[in-house]
Amino acid sequence: MVGKVLGIRELEQFSSRRSSIYVDPECEKFFELPLFIAASSNDITTKCQCWQFSPGKEPALRSFTEIQQLLQQNKKRDVKNILRENSWPINSPIRSQLWPALCAQHLTKQNMLDGFYWEMVHQVFGTTELSEKPIMLPAFVDATHCLPYHLTSTGRAVADRIVNVLGYDCPDITYSPVLYPITSLLLHFMSEEEAYLCLAGLVGSKEKTFINQTKLQHEVTWKTVMQIAKKHTKSAIAYFQRICPGQKLERVFMDWCWWILAGLPFQHLVRIMDCYFHEGIKVLYRVALVILNLFHKECQSNNEWSPDNIKNDIGNALIKFCKKIPVSPAKLLHAAFSIRGLSTQYISRIFIKTEMLLKSRSALNSGSKQLIKSRSSDNLPTSQSQVNIQMMSHTLTIRELFTLWSWLPVRITMYQPVLLYTTEEHGCSLTTFYVRVEQHEPTLLMIKTCNNEVFGAYCSSRWFERNVKDDKGQRQAYFGTGETFLFSLYPERAKYPWVGIEGDRDLGHSSELFMAADSKMITIGGGEGQAIWMDENIRFGKTDGCKTFNNPPLCPSGDFEIRVLEVYGFVGV
Repeated sequence: MVGKVLGIRELEQFSSRRSSIYVDPECEKFFELPLFIAASSNDITTKCQCWQFSPGKEPALRSFTEIQQLLQQNKKRDVKNILRENSWPINSPIRSQLWPALCAQHLTKQNMLDGFYWEMVHQVFGTTELSEKPIMLPAFVDATHCLPYHLTSTGRAVADRIVNVLGYDCPDITYSPVLYPITSLLLHFMSEEEAYLCLAGLVGSKEKTFINQTKLQHEVTWKTVMQIAKKHTKSAIAYFQRICPGQKLERVFMDWCWWILAGLPFQHLVRIMDCYFHEGIKVLYRVALVILNLFHKECQSNNEWSPDNIKNDIGNALIKFCKKIPVSPAKLLHAAFSIRGLSTQYISRIFIKTEMLLKSRSALNSGSKQLIKSRSSDNLPTSQSQVNIQMMSHTLTIRELFTLWSWLPVRITMYQPVLLYTTEEHGCSLTTFYVRVEQHEPTLLMIKTCNNEVFGAYCSSRWFERNVKDDKGQRQAYFGTGETFLFSLYPERAKYPWVGIEGDRDLGHSSELFMAADSKMITIGGGEGQAIWMDENIRFGKTDGCKTFNNPPLCPSGDFEIRVLEVYGFVGV
């Protein structure tokens, strides 16, 4: 039977590559299909190895070599489609190469050479030998959700060590309950060092979100899932609210990720991870919506999930339902990726709006002089930041710096500003502007006019995104997110945030025209006017009121001549 699925030599090679740590006799309960159990007397970390075989004729599945070539060619969409469509069985050797390759795409630290992890282990623990004593877990781990997925005691000790080293290397992680379960999953298919590098890629990813790392991000995420569910699973939400009028939905959605990580059978979870390691957390969003719809359907037809049985604790009922989920992994993913109107841009918009609402509860006033305070007002620029600004800037006084700093997102105030571009030093050329600025995110754009007006914009996305093409191969006209805002420092002091933070109402396309650029101009804000427009020579510009920010013209005349343009980035972001 083994020879028909994996050759003996191939099986041995795969076994040597795998960490062989997850094995525990209890894992037989984890699978619905027959198992082949191979004892390993030579590996002290292993009690048994569990392999799952799909019944019937083996489907033609894509190889790692094919996927690797597509990754090298940066054909991410082709890789996405392959991962969604190919249901590799758990006994396939592909994941020992596939998962590290997928995670390596997101790795931003280029100094992680061979041996880096073991040097870190020695630095943290004083030895690379695995201690027999329990290792104290870092504070960001949720002790109630250290899901081992049938790791042995040695395997759990290895997982403990990995998350400790990660916490040491990434001190910015303050709350991340899903880190430990993902570590356990990785150890099923790779070595300890490979698992660490995978986590480093997921944690350090700039383009996509994989793992929340603060309590704020965790809260924003479950509230985002709740908002999306209210739109895409209306019947299920209405049903739960009807049978449990006294139970708040918030309590249910706070545990949304555990429906998946703690509830779903292992074979479902592994297939979800195939896609997750490439596409990010949006995969989990989609799966969560399918779970809600399936649960609602079962509640109406299966007495086990009748209102009387679930009304006191829908959250736990959802997790129990997931353990017996009535669809295959392939059908679950097919349903998840068939949900329409759930684009990355839509999810990002809901996430940004939710984050901004949590950061600032202040009511917005129509008066342009009213300053909108956020928690970042408590984070004053460091003395080094003040010195840097004084030495670099031709537009900002220390007083204006303090005002501007109070408007920045909290996480940005932790970093040092650096002057990327100034017309005083680098000349007046849009080409030079792009060369020096386009890869930085975020940026702070400051304009001082020949009439001494000072205004600008906090730009949330890279200017390079002007070159990004959509699914049809066309460049997108506008880009950016709702974290973008306008400001005026002289003669008026005012902040003009995105109008979308005022509420959940649909404001239409004109409210999301954040940033636009090409070889001839730069634009910030749109809809019945452009908040900031500059020409290719960075000499002349104009400013109007616009729908995106509901701002007045940022200088009285509307048209302006640029005396100085400065663009700042932030070191470490």
